[in-house]
Amino acid sequence: MSQDAASNYRGVWDTRIGFGVKSALLLVDFMKGYTTEGAPLYALGVVSAVCHAKDMLTAAREANIPLVHTNIRYGADFVDGGIWIKKAPVMRAMVEGHPHAEFCDEVAPLPSELVISKQYPSAFFGTTLGSTLHAQGVDTIVLAGCSTSGCIRATAVDAVQHGFRVMVVREAVGDRHDGPHEANLFDIDSKYGDVIAKAEFLAHLAR
Repeated sequence: MSQDAASNYRGVWDTRIGFGVKSALLLVDFMKGYTTEGAPLYALGVVSAVCHAKDMLTAAREANIPLVHTNIRYGADFVDGGIWIKKAPVMRAMVEGHPHAEFCDEVAPLPSELVISKQYPSAFFGTTLGSTLHAQGVDTIVLAGCSTSGCIRATAVDAVQHGFRVMVVREAVGDRHDGPHEANLFDIDSKYGDVIAKAEFLAHLAR
């Protein structure tokens, strides 16, 4: 008799890791291309995620925990996009001055907040993110952003490989389709970190 996924994984891939000593909020690629209806990258799930991430960002600022925003930026000739830009040519909109490459207004970084630009799915690949967070004593990364099946998953996998606890806030990540979104949340929760509710993150900050 076949089992459902949760039953099959139970007791093997369901350990909870929990928060560590010091958390940082990482907002991944909340750019207008994902929230502008009619844009090739438009993902309805990201529109919802932005609303929840706004509450998280406000609370994180009040709690004065480390904050990092990421975006995607390519040079005019896209040579820095390598094979990724060939596989995903839709990302060619991510150049300076393109309206789809701007941060969503609701979660735009303040001038004092760190912005890390990347060219590939993981926020760690080819960037200073890991060393920057380690230098601040951060041991837990709380993820919000898009897309769940792309940059969130890649960042979650790299985060645990860099020695961080990973918390993915379910309401604050989004994708263009529920299937990949739910499948990747299940996989991240099973193997790479904890998928938590926004209320759990806010309660953590309150403590």
